[in-house]
Amino acid sequence: MMVNLATSLAQRGADVRLVLSKAKGELMKDLPLENVRMVDLNCRRVLTSVFPLAGYLRREQPAVMLSALDHANLAAIFARKIARVSTRLVVSVRTTVTKATADSTLLRARLFPLAMRWFYDDADAVIAVSEGTANDLLRFCPLSPDKVHVIYNPVITPHLFKKAEEPVLHRWFTNSSVPVILGVGRLTRAKDFSTLLRAFSFVRKKVDARLLILGEGEERRKLESLCRVLNLKDDVDLPGYVSNPYPYMRSAAAFVLSSRWEGLPSVLVEALALGTPVVATDCPSGPREILADGKWGRLVPVGDAGKLAEAILEALIQPKTKVDEQFLRRFTVNYAVEQYAKVLGLQINARLGDDSSGE
Repeated sequence: MMVNLATSLAQRGADVRLVLSKAKGELMKDLPLENVRMVDLNCRRVLTSVFPLAGYLRREQPAVMLSALDHANLAAIFARKIARVSTRLVVSVRTTVTKATADSTLLRARLFPLAMRWFYDDADAVIAVSEGTANDLLRFCPLSPDKVHVIYNPVITPHLFKKAEEPVLHRWFTNSSVPVILGVGRLTRAKDFSTLLRAFSFVRKKVDARLLILGEGEERRKLESLCRVLNLKDDVDLPGYVSNPYPYMRSAAAFVLSSRWEGLPSVLVEALALGTPVVATDCPSGPREILADGKWGRLVPVGDAGKLAEAILEALIQPKTKVDEQFLRRFTVNYAVEQYAKVLGLQINARLGDDSSGE
C-alpha cells in the first residue's frame, strides 16, 4: 500500500522519499520507484531507528511525514520530538489493535496499546484504514474524533489488472473441471488458515475441489500437520510466498478470507475487483465494510468451520459477477491519494486516469 501511495503521489508532482528502517524484504524487488528516492536508515529494528530518523528529519526538514504500522508510528513520534522540527506528522493504523494484542504473550505487544494511549495524540493526524479500525482505536485511545480520518487502502490500480493477465504458474489451473479455492496471506494465527482447512475437509466430502493457500509464515508446520490429520495432503497446496497472486485470484473458483482479525484486508478487495466470488469471516475489521454487509460476498462467523464450508459450497456454484464500479471506487489509488493529500496537507496535480477497472 505504501508503494502504491508513494508512486501515485510522485506521479502527481509531490517530492516523495521512502524512508526505511532497513532496506530488505519481499517488496524490495519493486524498488526503486520512479521519481521516489529511497532512504535506508540501515537499522536492525524499527524502534532502533528513532535517532537515525531524527537525524534525517533535522537534515532534510520535510514538510510532512507519514508512517505506517504501530511500531513505526511510535518511532516517528519519538524521532520528531527529538529532532524538534516543524514537520507535520501523520500516523496510520492498519489493524484492529485490541484484537491483535489481546492474547499475545509478547511483552512488547501488550505495551503497544499503552504507548499508543500516551503518545498518539502527539501526531497531527491519524489515518485508519477502515471504520472498524477507527472505532477500535477511539475506544482505547484518548484522541479527538476530529483527528482520526478513515481512508481505505489504495488497492485497485491499473497495475493490478495488468498483472492479473499473466499466466498462472500452478498445475491445478490446467484442469478447469476441478474448482480451486484460494486463500492468500501470511501463515499466522491472525489469518486462521486452520479453520479454512477444517472447512475445506467438509467441502471435499461434497465436491471434488482443491485448496491453494499462498503465503509464508510461522504456522506452516502446524498447517501441514493438520493437512495430514485431515487427510487433505493431495488436495491442499501451500507453495509459499507468490509475488504476483492476481492471476490466481482471477482464475480461482472462489476466494476465502478466514481471518480472526484484520484492519482492511486488501486481498478481499483485489479478489472482488477481479470478479471472483468471495467468502469472508465477519471479523474486526474490514470484511463487512468491503462486502457492504454481505451484498458483494458471504460473511460467516469467525472460527466456524461448518458455516465457512457452507458458504464456500454456495460460492462454488455462483457465476462470476462484476461489482458496482462506483462502490469499488473508494478502494482505487486515485481516490485514496486524493484523500491522503488532504490529510497530509499536500497540493498535488489533477487526478490520473481511471483505475477502477481493467479496461
